[in-house]
Amino acid sequence: MNQMTNPNKPAENTALLISGNEAVARGVWEAGVDVATAYPGTPSTEILEAVGTFDGIHANWSPNEKVALEVAAGASMAGSRAFSAMKHVGLNVAADALMTLTLTGVNGGLVIAVADDVGMSSSQNEQDSRYWGRFGHVPILEPSDSQDAYDMTKAAFEISEKFNVPVILRMTSRVCHVKTMVNVGERQKHEITGFNIDPSQWVMVPGNAKGRLVLQHQRDKVLKEYTETCELTVIEEGSDTSVGFITSGPAYMHVKEACPDMSVMKLGLTHPLPIEKIRAFAKTVDTVIIAEETEPLVELELTAAGIKVVGKDILPAFGELTPKLVRNALRKLNGETIEENKAPAQLFPRPPTMCSGCPHLGVYYTLSRFRKNAIFSGDIGCYTLGAGHPWNALDTCVCMGSAIGLGLGMDLARKASGEDGPDKDKAIFAIIGDSTFLHMGIQGLLDLVYNNGNVTVMLLDNSTTGMTGGQDNHSSGRDLRGNEAPKVNFTELVKALGMNPERIREVDPYEMPTLYRVIKEEIAVPEPSVIITNRPCVLIDTFESHRPLKVIDDECTGCGNCLNVGCPAIIVTKRSMETTEKGKEVEKAWVKIETQACTGCDLCPKTCGPNAIVPATLSDIANLGAN
Repeated sequence: MNQMTNPNKPAENTALLISGNEAVARGVWEAGVDVATAYPGTPSTEILEAVGTFDGIHANWSPNEKVALEVAAGASMAGSRAFSAMKHVGLNVAADALMTLTLTGVNGGLVIAVADDVGMSSSQNEQDSRYWGRFGHVPILEPSDSQDAYDMTKAAFEISEKFNVPVILRMTSRVCHVKTMVNVGERQKHEITGFNIDPSQWVMVPGNAKGRLVLQHQRDKVLKEYTETCELTVIEEGSDTSVGFITSGPAYMHVKEACPDMSVMKLGLTHPLPIEKIRAFAKTVDTVIIAEETEPLVELELTAAGIKVVGKDILPAFGELTPKLVRNALRKLNGETIEENKAPAQLFPRPPTMCSGCPHLGVYYTLSRFRKNAIFSGDIGCYTLGAGHPWNALDTCVCMGSAIGLGLGMDLARKASGEDGPDKDKAIFAIIGDSTFLHMGIQGLLDLVYNNGNVTVMLLDNSTTGMTGGQDNHSSGRDLRGNEAPKVNFTELVKALGMNPERIREVDPYEMPTLYRVIKEEIAVPEPSVIITNRPCVLIDTFESHRPLKVIDDECTGCGNCLNVGCPAIIVTKRSMETTEKGKEVEKAWVKIETQACTGCDLCPKTCGPNAIVPATLSDIANLGAN
């Protein structure tokens, strides 16, 4: 991103090596956008981070995607060009606003960048955001690389204003994060026209909305005509006309690599489809293959239009396409048998884990002590890793903010099952992070208090949006550009939601004996409670490291208790099976601490019976530096 920190310097036609996310940000700035908003979510996070490096544009993190889109929409209504970015599941959150904004239309151009996580690198589902174009009657643009992302971002604002409609720029992980060369230009001034008071357009009560439906229907017709001549769709004639591909987004790149001699129709504007242009293209080749990632949207629409195509019967129905998959599709088309490749054996499994010294380690070590008689309702964040080894202390993960609502539902089911119900003796925990709580957890807690649900909420405040790279949020005290900003007080916020002040406890997660005692006290009380942990993420600048720790080899008994903390700085040096005095075989594990990775959080010494874990000496640290 360092190439974008001085946005006024690159002159027109300067070439930059930038990612798709950075290219979108550059296009946003050049298009004269005044307001840009987002909620961080991989793979879209870097878009707004990059926007924040430009002068002359307001960029801010919102508490969730719905608010982000509403802020951008308000700026658009007031005549500014406005932009909002989110990942695919974020558009689900923003859909409430989107589905009415498609009726109101826009004043200044309004563009929504949606990053689909095709292949689910960091998401709980794989969904196809192209559906929103059909559902919401809005245009969809699909870049194939960074140059496309830049060009289409600028084009999207022109289309938005020309047709009075929000425009979705559909990105994917591959386009977001791969860098290619981009020829960039200069920022263009956009005049802010101001808000036009017109209830028939902006006040969507049923009487007004019905009139806007008529306009929406008329707009659909005009857009269909426009898409037939839109320059964003490109036909590349090949020397081999036996097969022609219709494709879009990163799938285009895979098709070109796999079949350089075949004709390709690259769709830039993929909704509405240029049906007649496609029909004409289909006549120039023997067979048309639709190469699209995830859902067969284009395939189904063309089939319905009477155009004979081949698609998902030879291409995968989920995940990313690759050149190899495209070549295999051609072999299947020719009747060849394709042997499915077996997944390569893992020589050494490396499951994801938390960082050394992470404040969530102490929380999950402590919660795991209650595992036998507890249900752990989880949420989206770094702490979702608590589902894994060695803690096994997370039982659900559905969507942002769901932990508290799910916990309440579990409690209501428990109460309905009666005194002899299957979960009557189990404590129910709802585990949620600070950013996730602000995103969508507040309403869940409000409902929990209102219904007097017997759930213990673990609100893990690490002062950042950790999972997506440590972005500031409304509880960190800084805005996107690092400037000082108001800071949410979680204790006061929870109290304002109606929580009994006596049931709000704030605890240092590194003080595990205290944390254990507080949890035990709160689950014994048959009413809602909130336990707030208060240590910052180890990767942000407010975290204070302490002297690292080491293991005294002669004192270590191999009990392995420290491994249950789950800290990756603790590694096993030797394992063996030993027989106890009662004749039971137990595994022993002798350990050492990677001093260079240790933050000195002091969690593991609290688990060590023989006190074999002690602070490293200054000479230990000096020797580490010398090595």
